Amino acid sequence: MNTLLSPALRPISISLLFSLTGMVSAQTDYVVPTTEYGHPDMQGVWNFASHTPVQRAVQYGNREHFTAEENEENRLQSISAFEARAESHFDGVGGYNSFWYERATIGYDLRTSLITYPLNGRIPDLVEGVHMQIGTLSGDIPSQRPVRFVVGGISKDGPEDRGLSERCIIGFNAGPPFMPSSYNNNVQIIQHRDHVVIMTEMVHDARIVALGAAPQLNDNIRLWSGNSRGYWDGDALVVETKNFNGMTQSFPTSPNGNSYDKFLTERFTRVDDATIEYEFTIDDPGTFTDKITVMVPITKVNGLLYEYACHEGNYGMINMLRGARREELSDIE
Repeated sequence: MNTLLSPALRPISISLLFSLTGMVSAQTDYVVPTTEYGHPDMQGVWNFASHTPVQRAVQYGNREHFTAEENEENRLQSISAFEARAESHFDGVGGYNSFWYERATIGYDLRTSLITYPLNGRIPDLVEGVHMQIGTLSGDIPSQRPVRFVVGGISKDGPEDRGLSERCIIGFNAGPPFMPSSYNNNVQIIQHRDHVVIMTEMVHDARIVALGAAPQLNDNIRLWSGNSRGYWDGDALVVETKNFNGMTQSFPTSPNGNSYDKFLTERFTRVDDATIEYEFTIDDPGTFTDKITVMVPITKVNGLLYEYACHEGNYGMINMLRGARREELSDIE
């Protein structure tokens, strides 16, 4: 997927993008374009890549933005970390050429965290006794099925022991909600009078959101991506999602809990021709002691969303399981 940044320039662009000041505030005189149905026009292909950390470092407290000095220090550290990777040792087996990675935001953002609530920019405390399950590319971490994380595995006895992205069920940035990750941070929005389609590039998932007073699914019907219903609040599209199946983790970057009782509220607000403020709130009293609100700016890109064929040709899954069976046979021999 082509974005406004050439892949070859992405590492270099960190220095340029870190120098930009926060320009997120909506233009007060901006007139939001409308569709033929009179709704705010959100259509097109958008990119939600970001270099902003999900959580705020403890030393910043409730401070929302970096100073110029901190900004420069972060810029230099990012460049040094990128250059050091060539000499580093990684005990996993996965890896990509660097030009595939999206290492910078397209546009502004000097915030100290994507999390805007709690006010300290950090994931709130967990409910006592909540389940934890960690996935990593560095090796399998034994646990019990179901596997709720997206990357890694608990074993190689069968496909159900692998992460959800390896099984092509949920992409590691697709959600909902969608969160910035290493690449394929693209989403296409398509609008009709009564429905909005939110199609993420990762795993090519299309979420069809009924608008207005559409009936809700029965509580017994549970889905990987939940059941979404939407409505217009002025110039903002609000999407509410529940009925998650409990087989995913509650918050995209946290290894805790499950999604069964999660209630997700997403808010899409177009603030200029090139930018939508994407804000979501997760309310999961079975996992966290407070709500979590995140704001991710998404930027219009000039390009198409191509099919992300995952199940088709998923040789990695087949070969991983085949290799494990061969290893077991070698132990017997």
